[in-house]
Amino acid sequence: MNSINTNVGAMTALRNLNAISAELIATQNHISTGLKIASARDDGSTWAIAQMQRSKLRSLDVVKESLSRNASVVDVALTAGENISDMLSELREKALEASDTSLNTASRNALKSDFEAIRNQITRALKNAGFNGINLLDGSRGSIAALANAEGTDHLTVKAQNLSLGGGIITLSAAATFSSAASAQSLIGTLEASINNVSGALTRLGTSAQSLDRHTVFIGKLQDTMEASIGRMVDADMAKESTKLQALQIKQQLAIQTLAIANRSHDYLLQLFGR
Repeated sequence: MNSINTNVGAMTALRNLNAISAELIATQNHISTGLKIASARDDGSTWAIAQMQRSKLRSLDVVKESLSRNASVVDVALTAGENISDMLSELREKALEASDTSLNTASRNALKSDFEAIRNQITRALKNAGFNGINLLDGSRGSIAALANAEGTDHLTVKAQNLSLGGGIITLSAAATFSSAASAQSLIGTLEASINNVSGALTRLGTSAQSLDRHTVFIGKLQDTMEASIGRMVDADMAKESTKLQALQIKQQLAIQTLAIANRSHDYLLQLFGR
């Protein structure tokens, strides 16, 4: 029907132009953001899944920080423990040397002074074995626990090792000394037991440190995998979007021309009235 009130062709052309323009805007957004799903408007269910995974990904950053802090605590404890083990070996050497009955009193007293200085240094080393206010060697706490998952329901526990003098692992008392060859001889067995016990304690700490390191590596790999999975869900294929952009720009130009032609379709009606 020829009508001056209703131009069906123009309405159709305008509708097509609007649809193409909307698709063009969406494609431009994909290119500018690098995302094919940037909001819930694009795809609500996929966006919701991606958001949950992003939240878990950020939570895993907290897990890595917890693992790193706890690993630092253990590393400091291991360094101090190894130093204490070395000093116990020095004490054994001093006691062994002082047990020689051929030594004169002056020489034995000199060894005694060295022995007591090294013994006191063990206590000082223990006081400085903490990190971030946590000391695993002075008997101030029983254990520490690092976060092991994003939900906070699993932990990696590191048991403290009390290396204080007379604390059990080290059986040498804080006042131990000698004044004769016999008393020096009696300390050798105590020191040997303490050295062996400290080696066992450091082995346990070392095993815990390895567990923390392995889990840190695992969490890093897990984050990489999750990030890649999120990317597959929401990232735009830039090559595809670029090709689509060019096609839509051409379609938009054609739609504009079609609309212009449709708007001129009434011109011939004017000719019917001698215009």
